[in-house]
Amino acid sequence: MAIVPNDPRQPDYTASDILSAQVWPRRSLSPAVGLDVICIKIAVDFQSMSAADAAMRLGANLELLREATRADTAFHIALDPETTAFTDVAAAHGLLATGNHEQLRGLSLDALPWFRSRLAPLRVSELRDTAKARGDQAVDAALWCDLGIGSVLMIAYYIEGRPAGALGIAGARPREQWDVQLHLLLKLVGSSLAIGLERIAIQARLSDLEERNELALSSANDGLWDFDTLNNRVYLSPRWKAMLGYDESQVGQAPDWRTLVHTDDMSRVQAAIRDHVAGKTPLFESMHRMRHATGEWRWVISRAKARVDENGRLIRLVGVELDITERKLYEEALFREKESAQITLQSIGDGVVTTDAHGVIDYINPVAEQLTGWRLEDSQGRAIEEVFRAFHEETCEPLENPLSVAIRRTRSIKSVRPMLLIRRDGNEIYVESTASPIRDGSGAVSGGVLVFHDVSEARELNRRLSYHASHDVLTGLVNRREFEHRMERALKSAKAHETSYALCYLDLDQFKLVNDTCGHSAGDNMLREVASLIKDAVRDSDTVGRIGGDEFALLLVGCPLEKARQIADDVVRSVNDYRFVWKDKIFNIGVSVGLVEIGRDGATIEDIINSADSACYVAKKQGGVHVHVYSAREEASARHRGEIHWLQKLQAALRDNAFELYIQPIVHAQRGGERGPALEVFVRLKAENGVPGTPTSEFIRAAERYRLMPHIDRWVVQAVLSALGRGGLKLPAGRSIAINLAGQTLGDVDFLEYVVDCFDHTGAAPGDICFEVTESAVVANMDHARRFIEVLHGMGCEFALDNFGSGLSSFSNLKTLPMDYLKIDGSFIHNLAGDSVNQALVAAMIDLSRTLNFRVVAEHVEDQRSLDTVKRMGIDFVQGFIVGRPQPLSLMPVPL
Repeated sequence: MAIVPNDPRQPDYTASDILSAQVWPRRSLSPAVGLDVICIKIAVDFQSMSAADAAMRLGANLELLREATRADTAFHIALDPETTAFTDVAAAHGLLATGNHEQLRGLSLDALPWFRSRLAPLRVSELRDTAKARGDQAVDAALWCDLGIGSVLMIAYYIEGRPAGALGIAGARPREQWDVQLHLLLKLVGSSLAIGLERIAIQARLSDLEERNELALSSANDGLWDFDTLNNRVYLSPRWKAMLGYDESQVGQAPDWRTLVHTDDMSRVQAAIRDHVAGKTPLFESMHRMRHATGEWRWVISRAKARVDENGRLIRLVGVELDITERKLYEEALFREKESAQITLQSIGDGVVTTDAHGVIDYINPVAEQLTGWRLEDSQGRAIEEVFRAFHEETCEPLENPLSVAIRRTRSIKSVRPMLLIRRDGNEIYVESTASPIRDGSGAVSGGVLVFHDVSEARELNRRLSYHASHDVLTGLVNRREFEHRMERALKSAKAHETSYALCYLDLDQFKLVNDTCGHSAGDNMLREVASLIKDAVRDSDTVGRIGGDEFALLLVGCPLEKARQIADDVVRSVNDYRFVWKDKIFNIGVSVGLVEIGRDGATIEDIINSADSACYVAKKQGGVHVHVYSAREEASARHRGEIHWLQKLQAALRDNAFELYIQPIVHAQRGGERGPALEVFVRLKAENGVPGTPTSEFIRAAERYRLMPHIDRWVVQAVLSALGRGGLKLPAGRSIAINLAGQTLGDVDFLEYVVDCFDHTGAAPGDICFEVTESAVVANMDHARRFIEVLHGMGCEFALDNFGSGLSSFSNLKTLPMDYLKIDGSFIHNLAGDSVNQALVAAMIDLSRTLNFRVVAEHVEDQRSLDTVKRMGIDFVQGFIVGRPQPLSLMPVPL
């Protein structure tokens, strides 16, 4: 449609409207050649200007803007944000320009009501014909027309959120239209001018602040110090140096302040700093002594404020110090004159007893009456030892009265630990005390004051804290730390031929199932009940400890191996006979026990626990045999079987990067498929001397036994993502590569962070990866597995439930997880064409997957009949020898 310039019937168009092809069918006036380049130069120049050359650059750039836009005039109007009045006008006029923009100086923004109504950051306003304006523009147009201006294009700019001025171009004659490019470039120049002026304003304020700070530091009586921990730098103000008599040559960049603080005050100052940094106090405040350059000690008041990071670590500590030595000397003189009264007044909240120089009581306060059971009138004239009867808190041996000691030694005595106080009525309480001598004006001891308070509750609290530090809160058994302490004592005793000991390592068989099926509350209740069963099955002299989530340990004292086996069998029998009931569910809880004798050889605690753990592992693998006794002969047998050999090879392979990747293709079973896994990756040990690489199945047992699977899986993830990132492994569009994860890996709390880091530094796309996990692995590590799957699935990774069908009882725990594929266990695919039962089971699995919107992968498809059958049944993807055998990554073609 055609636009009639300044037609009042037409709406007010913005730059966005102007860009529309429906509004402007053609450009009527093209800008000058090089306009973009000139405007960019102007923008850069505006952003780099300083306060000294701002006026010069503004004038020069206005001239450039005028010439570049072929306008009659380019102008700038400065606006006072407080009065909204135009304070200054700068303009660059062409040779024949008639406009008189300078008359705007001093006018209020109200003189341009239409422009004011549109006042917004970088909003363009245009008048095409000031003599023929529509109604809402009439006042503005009349003003411009009176100034000899026929057309105007200008933009407002803001500084620090407030209007600060306008920049524009004008012509002596009306214009049919303003070019769209002029709108955009005027925005660029206007925003750059705002940035430059705002930077100048900020620099001015910063300079003012620096000047004010310098003047304040010069006139302040306090010494300022600033400790920057990140850069290990210390700033000391001139006043601080003068106050303590130091100069630049005596105090370096990072002085050791501990050499300046008096040793008697050091612990108190450090404690105050720690409390402040930990957030316990709003400010660090301390009164202490600091060494003057002359060697004398000066009293100072120090106040500081710390900055810490999000982890509570100190970043910066800034403080001031004031010399109060003269005041302190006056206070100490006053204190000496009133020492007796001060001690009494400061002790009102505690029990207070005062005596003469011979320890005869002359006063006790009400709190002391309550604590000792003696009334004031009954205690006066009695010896302090008669009223305050103190005993050792553990041995109950009589202690010398602390006030008698303080008077005899003529110094204060503070109890280092609680003491037992026998009250007059025979009851006992625990107290802490401070005893001090009282001196007369000549300095001679004239009496003493004993201040004490009840710490019975605090002592009981400390006892409970000590108990909790050594015991498991859930079961009440000793924790792993305390158990190992007791094992240390047992090992020393065994080596000294004092008595015999045995260690049992217990691992519950169904704890994770209960925990994941019924929740953590059920798991906690089961652990408490099992702990009670174990405790009842052993002797009072034995120690039962909880050393892991579902792992317990027994330290059997004075127990030869035969007796230990009997006790272990009793524990197994007791747990096996136990039925855990939770709501409508009943669980049989089994236990596997590894038993090892604590001998007199050179074995360490770690060796003994590892041996018991190995024996427990054997017991669990043997199924019906729940107790297995460790023997060195069996360990040697294990070495003979090659497990230790595999351990050494796997450790060497991880160290030397001696693994290699094999790839097996996965193909669409149906036509029209686009997304889905294209490959599955396997790991093998590299070939040696021409022998093919060792498959995972040959070393998986040793890797799991010695918990190396998380390390191997890390290697695989790193290798695959690196190959994808550098282009060494290419996938068809929309397809992914499957990586198997072991159960131990899912239980590794750090594995998720490792995978995310691998994506970050390799550049591989999460959508290219499909992680395969088994039902049993997920159920065994439900909490970690759920977080792992949900986080990576949210990033774009896919997940497949591997070996599906071998653990359907646990599927109720997995159906809420964000899975994409089900891989039917190969045992169901074998001979599928001729096995009607397997066909029925596979059909049921397919129906279930459709309900959950999962796609299905059939693995171990080995022959044509099985391939035809799975295709006919609606399987989505096929994997097996009929499709392709695993091949080294370097030899594998990209599947279609």
